[in-house]
Amino acid sequence: MKILVAEDDFISRTVLQEILSPFGLVHLAGDGQEAVAAYARSLVTREPYDLVCLDIMMPRLDGQEALKQIRALEHTQGIGGSDMVKILMITALDDPKNIMAALVKGSCDGYLVKPIKRARLLAELRKLGLIQE
Repeated sequence: MKILVAEDDFISRTVLQEILSPFGLVHLAGDGQEAVAAYARSLVTREPYDLVCLDIMMPRLDGQEALKQIRALEHTQGIGGSDMVKILMITALDDPKNIMAALVKGSCDGYLVKPIKRARLLAELRKLGLIQE
């Protein structure tokens, strides 16, 4: 599995990398702008990501906007349905407005609230069919 983690907080980024690395190659981005650029590159090289984890509150480009831009890139490439990358929003924001914006308007596949717990993250990956563990 090829994974992209976009997280500006070093500790959160490291925790996600440690949890996810047994399941595949993990690339890191420090903000949403880097994440969108990495995702665009993955489409050009025909080596797309299977999973993108986006923090909502990031500098330069927040996770909600990065989510919209990633979905727009997929749309322009004719990628839809089950071929779309699975996107998990990971954030400290546990309010209904952000949850609805990510799940409904942004078409993300899941939403996890920090602090990230290994069991909860792995349960989400199982639900998305990304791991069997």
